[in-house]
Amino acid sequence: MSHIKTLSRRAAIVIAVAAGLLTASCAKNASAPAEGDMSMGTGAVTVVEYASVTCHVCAAWHSAYWAEFKTKYVDTNKVRFVFREIPTPPAPVAVAGFQIARCAGEERYFDVVHALLESQSEWQNGGNPRDTLFRIGNGAGLNNSQIETCIKDADGIEKIEARAKAANAAGVSGTPSFFVNGRQIVSPGSQNGPTLADISAAIDAELAK
Repeated sequence: MSHIKTLSRRAAIVIAVAAGLLTASCAKNASAPAEGDMSMGTGAVTVVEYASVTCHVCAAWHSAYWAEFKTKYVDTNKVRFVFREIPTPPAPVAVAGFQIARCAGEERYFDVVHALLESQSEWQNGGNPRDTLFRIGNGAGLNNSQIETCIKDADGIEKIEARAKAANAAGVSGTPSFFVNGRQIVSPGSQNGPTLADISAAIDAELAK
């Protein structure tokens, strides 16, 4: 686990930046194109999700809604879905996970992100996050040496920090946060973030224009 520990100081800086999201308010240009965007679909409506691979609410949203959302909107090219990274505690695991997803390449990026979200229980219940990260990285075609190099890449960590700052500047208030053509979608009382029903209503309204 030494390679994860080497990230702890830098990751702490990144998470301190991301922590500012908790006090941010009105969203500004949260759906505008940004450096480092990872996307799928080519629809006229843009849905942006700000999330972390270590966020349990993000994992719950993914488990409850992702398959239906993708089938209904992304696979039909009604929506361009954009995922933006915000590391949440434990920061070293989140940063390492995002680094691995990036190193896996654009074609496998979302496979890695989704695998990380689905595997949270492995290390949250006493497992070693290193084992989970390496297993998922190997599954994406990376060998152990490539994973080590990827996790430690200073340029990649700086870019994660820059993306967290950009989210803060856009007024994002937590994870997961969803924006449909720039308008934030909120479902009061939901334990899993915005409901698919509320997101769908916003998308359908945009499609009807």
